[in-house]
Order: sequence, then structure tokens, then C-alpha cells
Amino acid sequence: MAENKTQFNDVSVADFLNAVPHPVRQADARALDAMFQRVTGWKPRMFGPTIIGYGQYAYTYESGHSGVCQATGFSPRKANQVLYIMPGYQDFGPILDRLGKCKTGKCCLYINKLADVDLAVVEELVAAGLEDLKTRWPVSGT
Repeated sequence: MAENKTQFNDVSVADFLNAVPHPVRQADARALDAMFQRVTGWKPRMFGPTIIGYGQYAYTYESGHSGVCQATGFSPRKANQVLYIMPGYQDFGPILDRLGKCKTGKCCLYINKLADVDLAVVEELVAAGLEDLKTRWPVSGT
């Protein structure tokens, strides 16, 4: 079976954050990094070329496909900050309703800038996502 394309690597998170070109996006990314470290208790690691991951979990699907993924994390993209709540936003509607201006995908939360959302609610969402993930797969620090 083929390995996942996206994997943890030894690229420096600090160097990656320093290279974020937009000053607001970079400041928001630094604030998110501090928040993720505080909520998870884990140091960040690069997961692929653009995702800052916190913790990890190993999974095996019924199909037999298995791999390792970040437990949570974010990516400062050109258009927005993308937060990853793994394995997705199961029953987090009440939290999302209090968050502020954002969009969601299956396991992605898109925020234009942190000023658009309540950071305390983001913290609550990250913590809830980790608790949900722990009910499905073993989760550990990276």
C-alpha cells in the first residue's frame, strides 16, 4: 500500500512562520501557534510543507489503509488561516455558532483573520476536537 504524501518532517516551524509574507497573516499564525501549544501541551512540527501539526494519531481504516496524521493544527494560507480539527466537525454546531465569521469543510475551518472570530471559542473547538479524536484513535504528542 502506498504511503501518505503528507508526513511529518524536520523543517523548522519558526523558519516557516518567519516566511509567511503577509504581516497580519504572520501575526495571526504566531497567535495560533501559541494557542495550539497552550491547548494541546505539545510542541509544533511541520506536517507536509505547509501544515503546522500538534500531536499525532495512527489510524487504520476498514479498507486496511493506515497512516499517521497530525492530531490538530493549522496552515497560514494566502487567502486565510486553515485550522484542522480531526477527524472532522462531528457535533460541534453549538461551538461553531459562537465562533464568528468562518467557513467549514470536512475537517477544515477557514478564518480570514483572527479579528473575525472569538479566540476563546477557537480554543474550545480545538480542545473538543482533540477529545472527540481520542474516542476514535490513540492520540499522542509529536
